[in-house]
Amino acid sequence: MNVELIAITHYLRGNGTPEELLEHAGRVCYRSESRGDPGKFLRARIREGHESIIEHASATFEISGISRAASHQLVRHRLASYSQESQRFVEMSDPEWVVPPAVTADPEAAVVWKEFTGHVVSAYRALRELGVRKEDARFVLPNATATRIVVTMNFRELLHVFRLRISPAAQWEIRDVCVRMLELVYPLAPNVFGDLREGLREQYPAFFEGQSAA
Repeated sequence: MNVELIAITHYLRGNGTPEELLEHAGRVCYRSESRGDPGKFLRARIREGHESIIEHASATFEISGISRAASHQLVRHRLASYSQESQRFVEMSDPEWVVPPAVTADPEAAVVWKEFTGHVVSAYRALRELGVRKEDARFVLPNATATRIVVTMNFRELLHVFRLRISPAAQWEIRDVCVRMLELVYPLAPNVFGDLREGLREQYPAFFEGQSAA
């Protein structure tokens, strides 16, 4: 799996940082002037629950090597934009698979998995050789098929997604994706994501092991 932050809101005043934009939006609400430190202002507003101001900034991620099972969970978050690799138009005769740890850890399960995915590949290729279009041959592909997706969310929606998906109740793969997303966006907006990140790292340190220390 690979998660990359490929774009983030650029403010056209000051130093161009997204947090400067968010502070400006908040200052408009209160008709107050910036004191040169957007961080203190932003942290206070977020702790108060005034999160609408952070909708003005967004981040875009490119995620590859995740399963269709995980991408189906991701796209349930509706306040976002998605562009996903199309199985309708992309040839899938040699697909990549995302294998659950529970399968790789069990030799017998791994055998079952290998047999099943072999049948899937054989069926897909046979259908294509018979002239079946990619858009119809894809019906044999399982949720384990790896995919690629570009995701754009505003900061408020990102906070919401992180709160839901980085927890023991979340499925392991979507949790891994969201931890990586959080670790990438945090350095560029520490006053928006700092409290959440600190709390999550304290609650679930194992989920952050191996991630970049920002």
